[in-house]
Amino acid sequence: MVRLSTLRPDQGIPAPTLLMMSAVAGLTVANLYYNQPLLEDIRTDLACSGTLANLITVVTQAGYALGLLLIVPMADMWSRRRIVLTIMSIAASHSIWTVLAVSLGLGVCSVIPQIFIPIAGQFSEPEHKSRNMGYVLSGLLTGILGARVISGYVGQWVGWRTMFIVAAVLMLLCLVLTLRMLPRMPGTFSGTYGSLIKSVWKIFATHPRMRLYAFRGACTFGSMMSIWSCMAFHLAGEPFHAGSRTVGLLGLCGVVGAIAASGIGRYVPRLGIRRMTAIGAILQLAAWTAAATLGHTYTGIIAAIILLELGAQFMQLSNQSGCLQAVPDASNRANTIFMTSLFLGGSLATLLSGIGWRLAGWTGVCITGVIFSATALCTVFCKNQTLPRCT
Repeated sequence: MVRLSTLRPDQGIPAPTLLMMSAVAGLTVANLYYNQPLLEDIRTDLACSGTLANLITVVTQAGYALGLLLIVPMADMWSRRRIVLTIMSIAASHSIWTVLAVSLGLGVCSVIPQIFIPIAGQFSEPEHKSRNMGYVLSGLLTGILGARVISGYVGQWVGWRTMFIVAAVLMLLCLVLTLRMLPRMPGTFSGTYGSLIKSVWKIFATHPRMRLYAFRGACTFGSMMSIWSCMAFHLAGEPFHAGSRTVGLLGLCGVVGAIAASGIGRYVPRLGIRRMTAIGAILQLAAWTAAATLGHTYTGIIAAIILLELGAQFMQLSNQSGCLQAVPDASNRANTIFMTSLFLGGSLATLLSGIGWRLAGWTGVCITGVIFSATALCTVFCKNQTLPRCT
């Protein structure tokens, strides 16, 4: 029988536990991204329009936002270990054949990394909080990138349906690993589930800087998701005529962002959230410049992906750290606010990119991405670094 340790706030996290959380974060979040390189294959197989196929990604991200809003706050109230294990059990048992319904379910059940990131922020030693959050985020990003590469190859070789069977097997393996290694952690909230959810809104309404950080997160993730939402359609046409394997391989280009995430966290206290946001937004605008001017070449697309991923990590890690540190005793609810906003921004950008693709092709996608990045940059120059109070 496995004897489990108990984590205490600010007392540190064992290295094997941190490594496990990083790995499981990557494998579970991958469920959100397996579909992206396969959209053209799914569209062809199911004989639907590109706009309808694009809705698969939109619905998956919307499901993730729903899970963030309704499930992640429970980690402040009940056993994080029990919540994680329950979610994994559900995720592993989903049917995969009704694509849109399953996409919503997979999104809801892929929120485990957003329970792990607050654990790293709450239980690490004070001087290592941002760094350890960066490690978990690095695992999460590696999962995103790996999902695109693996699903691209699997889709090319044995079809898109097989990819989701592989994903179910991986969830079973994660369930076993988490069952054996995740420590117990004390809760910080006592009350009913209804009062817990109400407290999320209260925190959002009474912390103006948190609203700003969440808004920036929505903008930066929306910018990043814009390029991926229509990448399969773009590469299927002139001059590329590429399949899902090529789309997946391009996911490797974002490895720069994944590697950088493990080291960026240590610079948050030195540079500050505002300066980190400015750097990230400028990198993303440079990415969209490359995508717009050189988007007909692999060189331009690769440059755009690398800069978008890197810029996103500057903005996400700094603003997410600010959210969690604003209310350390409610870190999961703070993370719910940040990540729900982030994925709502991603869902909106995916939808708008699909519309932009239909109206103006690749140029419409680039315009969408620029709007999101430019909006994030504009917040840096606001004299009052808050958003209005919600009443």
